[in-house]
Amino acid sequence: MSLYAQLQQRAAEHKPIRVGLIGAGKFGSMYLAQIPRTPGVHLVGIADLSPDAARTNLERVGWKPEQTQAASARDALRTGATWITDDWTALVGVAEIDIIVECTGNPIAAVEHCLAAFDQGKHVVNVTVEADAFCGPLLGRKAKDAGVVYSLAFGDQPALICDLVEWARTCGFPVVAAGRGHKWLPHFSESTPETVWGYYGLTPEQAARGGLNPKMFNSFLDGSKPSIESSAVANATGLGVPSNGLLYPPASIEDIPYVTRPVSEGGVLERKGMVEVVSSLEADGRRIPYDIRMGVWVTVEAETDYIKNCFEEYNAHTDPSGRYFTLYKRWHLIGLEVGMSVASVALRGEPTGVATCWNADVVATAKRDLQVGELLDGEGGYTVWGKLLPAAASRTLGGLPLGLAHNIKVTRPVRKGQSLSWDDVAIDTTTSAYRIRREMETIFAAS
Repeated sequence: MSLYAQLQQRAAEHKPIRVGLIGAGKFGSMYLAQIPRTPGVHLVGIADLSPDAARTNLERVGWKPEQTQAASARDALRTGATWITDDWTALVGVAEIDIIVECTGNPIAAVEHCLAAFDQGKHVVNVTVEADAFCGPLLGRKAKDAGVVYSLAFGDQPALICDLVEWARTCGFPVVAAGRGHKWLPHFSESTPETVWGYYGLTPEQAARGGLNPKMFNSFLDGSKPSIESSAVANATGLGVPSNGLLYPPASIEDIPYVTRPVSEGGVLERKGMVEVVSSLEADGRRIPYDIRMGVWVTVEAETDYIKNCFEEYNAHTDPSGRYFTLYKRWHLIGLEVGMSVASVALRGEPTGVATCWNADVVATAKRDLQVGELLDGEGGYTVWGKLLPAAASRTLGGLPLGLAHNIKVTRPVRKGQSLSWDDVAIDTTTSAYRIRREMETIFAAS
């Protein structure tokens, strides 16, 4: 039975999937906009540091005031309305909730939220992919040990890429490469919240009008978020990563099967079976027509002449050899698509992407020379950007995960372009995020 039919049946039987949302910012608001239009789902509660801001966002996306007036979780469960609180522990503790959607964007807090949800026997859809990038393999294992499901969020590019990889492998195709698009030039890695809008093509006034967060948008532009998302994909699919960071080959959609081949066959890959990000800009800054900037793709190989001939007979666009074919989605709708994860997890017990190995890591790398005593400000800030590396290379380096490079002091000078190690900073070792990362290193390094 399809997910939608199952949702309709849940609605008819008055047995909705009961959801708790932590974080009602931009991504969370996009999911909130779809919940009233989805049968068989009841948002029991929202936990947000600012309940008033959450109510404002609910009003903005079209919720009626009476839908948000539940005085407690009990009241919400009785009436079908939604309870809003600033206490995430109280929300996670509601026994009747089936799934927690972690949507804070704060990787250190997200780890704590996920672990608490597992302890309460709740599934988790984790929107905060920054957390998954540095400890997703262990989060997936701990969820399994607790008898629940941990999942990447559909609508975000990693889950959509995982879906394409799953399609390819289930159809019998070997995956040559998979990834997303991005607007990229090498100097973007030095971008800060002060320079982001010029590179992005917006004026500061336009950004302010839209309420856009410059640090968050800069985390995409400077390469941090593409690295984070590529790490999540590699750890969920078992694909490899480039030995010294993403290459960002420029390509139109038509050219993706040309460039996402091994170097030995005219492409850019070190070998088959890699993640990569395709740039929508030529090296000289010219925009590439018909780009994949907001989309995802997978390149597969025809292993026999018969399959190659099928590509030709059905006019599939391939590389010149006729063996490499790329399937793609040109757009992703972010939080508007999270309902797919909620339904898949609750109704099928299946994640829409989950880390099962530790192939990749994202290491904090200096945007400029850093001095002793400076505070790192995490992804999208003024001090560091995220570089994708093989997990083995990160372990050798003792690399500092980008997701933990928040509000910690530099203890020795670091040169621009140098990836930071644990020894370069004074880190808070008491957080759940730190402990689970170190535990993951021990467990997965030995596996």
